[in-house]
Amino acid sequence: MGILKTVPTPHQPPQNIDELLRIIAARDSEVALLKLMVDKLKLQLLRRVRSEFGTSSEQWSAQMPLIDGGETAMVTRAKAASAPAPANDPQIDRSLPAHLPRDVREHLPEISDTHQDTNGQSCGCTACGARLRKIGQDVSEQLEYVPAHFKVIRHVRPKLACVACHAIFQASAPSRPIARGLAGAGLLAHVLVSKYCDHLPLYRQSGIYARSGVELDRSTLAGWVDQAGQLLDPLVAALGRYTLAAAKIHADDTPVPVLQPGRGKTKTGRLWVYVRDDRPIGSSAPPAAWYQYTPDRKGEHPERHLKKYRGILQADAYGGWGKLYASGQITEAACWAHARRPWWDLYLSSGKDETSIAAQALRRIADLYAIERDIRGKPPDIRQAQRQARAGPLLQEMHVWLSQLVGRVSAKSELAKAIGYSLTRWQALTRYCQDGRIEMDNNAAERALRGVALGRGNYLFMGSDAGGERAAAIYSLVQTAKLNGIDPEAYLREVLGRIADHPINRIDELLPWNLMRQSRQADQQRKAA
Repeated sequence: MGILKTVPTPHQPPQNIDELLRIIAARDSEVALLKLMVDKLKLQLLRRVRSEFGTSSEQWSAQMPLIDGGETAMVTRAKAASAPAPANDPQIDRSLPAHLPRDVREHLPEISDTHQDTNGQSCGCTACGARLRKIGQDVSEQLEYVPAHFKVIRHVRPKLACVACHAIFQASAPSRPIARGLAGAGLLAHVLVSKYCDHLPLYRQSGIYARSGVELDRSTLAGWVDQAGQLLDPLVAALGRYTLAAAKIHADDTPVPVLQPGRGKTKTGRLWVYVRDDRPIGSSAPPAAWYQYTPDRKGEHPERHLKKYRGILQADAYGGWGKLYASGQITEAACWAHARRPWWDLYLSSGKDETSIAAQALRRIADLYAIERDIRGKPPDIRQAQRQARAGPLLQEMHVWLSQLVGRVSAKSELAKAIGYSLTRWQALTRYCQDGRIEMDNNAAERALRGVALGRGNYLFMGSDAGGERAAAIYSLVQTAKLNGIDPEAYLREVLGRIADHPINRIDELLPWNLMRQSRQADQQRKAA
């Protein structure tokens, strides 16, 4: 009989040391693989829970110097955030705004008619009958709300006939925002701002108006929104031209559910935003946000939007931007907020362990942001010089540190992905040091999409692709007005009251900053007269 080779089983101990070492090595590999899988699943669960129930804030403050392996000591240089003032702080100005109208109501004590003042009003003392004189007064204010209300504007155009030649004269009918439409400019502006700024779906607005005794069907409101959007299209196109005339823009996109007619389900469309905002470099050019809707996320869409653009594009790592960068006409600037995000997730998954590698990465990035706070609002040349002198050495140290970490962590781990995200985009991430016009992150575009995210939770889905295009147009005007500190409803009311009769070759006059400047000048002239 041949000799059978024995194979170790769970119930059979290994026969020699070599077999024991092989078993240990195999189990160590299996344990390491399982640990990677557990870490990955924990991180996925953390991200899902945070997206559903958690806060979106990624604020972090270092609690102590971090020592990595006993070799590198880092001391945080981030400035401590100042604590907010308490609610009872006497230095806080709680006076009501001066522009609000005052309804003065004087409250007099009980008086007798034994004496009268110069105006014939009683001023006798009820205690002894002598005359009362004023020695002062106490004034307090109360904030009140006057509910919004509808009114009907009746346009009357008398017909006049000449008694001699019998010619008939009558004034032309005033133009309306919507031809033969019932809604005035103020009502249209209110509907648009309620939907796209205050995130009230049309069916909710219909119910609110019904409480005032005015029945406006949702289909009627939808028709007004559509026709108002068509009226505003030339203005939105002018806003887009202004936005893309900048030397640097921010870009981002977000998904929006869109109803598929006839199928009873939704598809995923995209809203893209392109933001011009040079206020951080001390520019006086008005900021602007231009939105575009597309039925999907194919790269051909941003290529079409930016076909004529020449300059710097600050965006995330979406692959669709690649062809734009490859053309050589657009310069890539990456976003440190996106590079920081995987480190933040790892920091949370570690239980906010201050001795973790993720915490050390966050410290390094916080030091870079501290420099940006110091130079915000400065001219580009000063920003560039400060960055090269202060941030340049920190970035070099961080690049060496990340490169050393690559060989120390598993290639399949989430830590390796976080490292790889930064290293593969290092040139685009550090380009802001060579150009003072570039921001460190793409937060300008992300802020412009917050309103879309809020509205998405209220209206659930858009009715069609055409509805998505209308939403992009109104979002453009509303967000641009907000960026310039202008009341969106007041702005749209003024625009809708003028645009039907406004020359198309002077459409730029209706951009938010131009129109509000004209309104202020007209108010000053009226006051002077």
